[in-house]
Amino acid sequence: MSKVNIVRFAPKNGEGFYDSLKKNIDEFFKQNNIAPTGNTELRWKTVAMLSLFFVPYAVMVSGLTAGHPILFYGMWALIGFGMIGVGCGVHHDSNHGSYSDNKQVNKVVGDIVNVVGGYDVTWRIQHNILHHTYTNIEGLDEDIDAGGLLRFSPHAEKHFMHRFQHIYAWFLYCLLTVQWVTYKDYRLLFLYEKKGLLKKEKISLRKALLELSIYKVIYFTYILVLPIMFSGFSWQAVVAGFFLLHFIAGLGLSCIFQLAHVLESSEFPLPPDDRKMENSWAIHQMLNTANFSPKSYWVFWFVGGLNYQVEHHLFPHISHVHYPQISKIVKRTAEQYGVPYKVMPSFVNALGLHAKMLKKLGQ
Repeated sequence: MSKVNIVRFAPKNGEGFYDSLKKNIDEFFKQNNIAPTGNTELRWKTVAMLSLFFVPYAVMVSGLTAGHPILFYGMWALIGFGMIGVGCGVHHDSNHGSYSDNKQVNKVVGDIVNVVGGYDVTWRIQHNILHHTYTNIEGLDEDIDAGGLLRFSPHAEKHFMHRFQHIYAWFLYCLLTVQWVTYKDYRLLFLYEKKGLLKKEKISLRKALLELSIYKVIYFTYILVLPIMFSGFSWQAVVAGFFLLHFIAGLGLSCIFQLAHVLESSEFPLPPDDRKMENSWAIHQMLNTANFSPKSYWVFWFVGGLNYQVEHHLFPHISHVHYPQISKIVKRTAEQYGVPYKVMPSFVNALGLHAKMLKKLGQ
């Protein structure tokens, strides 16, 4: 693999929209005398989500569920939901630098992803650099590259099996975090080294591999070895619980992130031969991103504000706790400049539209 063959976004397309929007957003924070980073609400959410992950784990490892298989697997299911909550509502903000105005706090909280089976280095490269910069651009946004098993872009190679992907995609979504905690981070490290992207994280391949291996040993020790030793259940039952945890987390995280981009309303541009995009970066984000469930507080709370993906993509440095308020400003400014602002009324509606897009891409 060669270095990343980046594209350049147009500087003038939609002239005035993003500058006016940033000015309006800055004025909102100034007038209300609040910081764009996290607040007390986010800190309480951190406690809640970490508790949802670790309290059921502690109950299960303590042996309190011994002899009660329904309770045992119920703990694993709660850990799965906790992993979704930690991923969306805690380390996501911090790895964007929006959890706190203190860089060290962002670093510490961001490292939670390492504790739940991921790796902060590869996460930031894939998500912050590639996905947020080159959203839905073929060959650059890895979130629409499913390795051939799924077709997320009209420009991706099509195979016979894709005509059924709207049926089997949900099972593959369940395997998302299983990949993360086993082999995917290793594969990405070698890929990003070849593309020169590890330099952006100021880390060598050797150091990254050592760090990653230590984190994986710690993770599999506490998530598998300790439950086998102390839960009172067989190793087969523990492994089954492990997969239950990841089926829930994988399906949940896949749906949360894919609903915003893999839709008929998205544009999926190809990189031009001269590598110069027709639209500015902000307009590109508006054309390839959508919100869902804007009126549901519980959806917003649980998914870490990622139902406001438009606001998140435009202002990843702003904590998600502010998205409901600034969404009104984004929508108003978009209407003023004739820029599309895409919103789906509910999670179920968004899920249906995503399924429809999977079927369309397969046929």
